[in-house]
This record gives sequence, C-alpha cells and structure tokens, in this order.
Amino acid sequence: MDRHAWPQLRVADWQDTRDTLHMWTQIIGKIRLAHAPLVNHWWQVTLYVTPRGLTTSAIPYGAGAFDIEFDFAEHRLTMRASDGGAREFELEPMPVSEFYARTLRALDELGIETRIQGHPNEVDPALPFAEDDQHASYDAESAHLFWRQLLQAARVMGEFRSRFVGKVSPVHLFWGAMDLACTRFSGRDAPEHPGGAPNCGDWVMVEGYSRELSSCGFWPGGGEEGAFYAYAYPEPEGFAERPAGPPGAYYSPENGQFLLPYEAVRKAPDPDRVLLEFLQATYEAAADLAHWDRPALEADPARWAHRTHEGI
Repeated sequence: MDRHAWPQLRVADWQDTRDTLHMWTQIIGKIRLAHAPLVNHWWQVTLYVTPRGLTTSAIPYGAGAFDIEFDFAEHRLTMRASDGGAREFELEPMPVSEFYARTLRALDELGIETRIQGHPNEVDPALPFAEDDQHASYDAESAHLFWRQLLQAARVMGEFRSRFVGKVSPVHLFWGAMDLACTRFSGRDAPEHPGGAPNCGDWVMVEGYSRELSSCGFWPGGGEEGAFYAYAYPEPEGFAERPAGPPGAYYSPENGQFLLPYEAVRKAPDPDRVLLEFLQATYEAAADLAHWDRPALEADPARWAHRTHEGI
C-alpha cells in the first residue's frame, strides 16, 4: 500500500476554502434536488466521487439529461447536456454570490430552467447564496488534496460496502454537512427522528432516518485532518461501550458517534486495514446489539472468485 496515496491536509490550513466549497456544493446539490425524483432517504440529491472530482451524475431534464462536475484536477466547473450543449468556468477565489449567479446563468444558457431554495441547509447562520460575499476563498491545492482524501475514503468504503447484500446506500457525498457516507439497513422501521439540524426541516430527517440503520463516513472536520465516523439509528443500548476497532478510535458523546481521526489512518503502516477495521467493528456493534439478521444481510464479496477463470 502506498501510504503517500493518503494526503495530509490540516483542517486549520484550508478552513476558509472548505467553507466556501461547502456552499458551492450545496448550490450544485440543490440543482440536482430540483430536478431528480425522490429516492428513499434523499439519495437522489447526493454527489459522487469521480477520477476528477465530484459529480451529480446524470440529472433528468425534459426528455434528456444533464450533469455538473467539480473538476479538482483542472479546477473547473463543467455542465454538460444530452443535446450536446456544454458550459464551464474556472474554479478560483470568488464569493458564493458570484458562483451562484454564474452557475444559474450557465444553466439558463443551456436552456435548463432551474429554481432552487436560495439559502444553505444544516449551517447557522444560513446566508442567502445571492448575498453571501463572506465565503470567497478557493485554494486550488487544498481542494485537490480534499478530493484525494475523498478518493481514498470512497475506495475503502466501497470495499466495505461490498460485504453487505441487504439494503445499502451508494458511497455518496451529502452536501448538507459535506460528508461522504455509506449506510446499511436492517430492513426494519425506525422510530420517528426528532430532527434538530439547523436550518433544515425536521421532516427532512424523518425521511432520512425512516429505517433502522448503521452509517459510516468521512467528514472534513472533527480532527486535525478530518475524521471518519460511524453511528447507529436508533442507537442500541450498550453501543457506546463497544470496542471501536483500531487505536485512536473512540466514542464521542458530544457527537453521538464513533470517531477515528483521519491522521490515525493516514499514518498507519496499512491505512486500508485500519479503516476497514474501524468500519467493521462499529457496524458489528450496531448489528449485534440490535439483533440484525446478519447471515441474511452479509456475504463474501469474493464468493465467485473461484469461477473467474471461466469468464463472465
């Protein structure tokens, strides 16, 4: 394993860029929300890690589709429509208000009529995008390093996801908190979530947490270089006391979840193994204590490896 594949990026060194990029991803995510049909737990609004950055994937529009991608290799925002139209502009230091105006103008030029809620969610204060001149930073190197963090996190979380054959989400980025997440479900209903996220209707959380789950992810906060997290909803009795896997992992009562600092993974001789150990241990804590039917929900992703010589 190439340890250098896991980049170092101190939160304190890129906080202004992170906060600006957070608002930019909210704008792009809300555009997908405006056009995509509802999928359970709001899976239709998320962004996905690509070999270049983050994408909406194909968004339906009329009889066609379009997509939007943050390219953190060449630092451009690209918009492509299925009728062949395309627009792009450079990612550089600019206020959220300017990014908002340029994005909507580009969509208008492509003939894609779009109206979105004009302020962010899950942050406080929630400055209207059109008035937000406070968030205006963009350090290209930091954005590139963040994408590389996401690339590694998504790769290992994807391997972890492959072990589960029950209902499981994609590995996707929720722009509300700007965290990369993957969620497993037991198949049972969950009690109604109380909500409480800032500037976000409680009904949003009711949909998101309508089924019993075990979730994990990566957030660019919560540690010197960000943190991996894992939680259960509803949280079963004894969950916080269960071992969290590798050294450095712990349960945070303040956050109501297990945390593993990104730097503990990055510095490990085998980062993949350490992260997988954390993901597996915290999942088992949720599944065992809540009495999930694990034999029915899990499978070996290498179960057909002995037949690969025959081809597919």
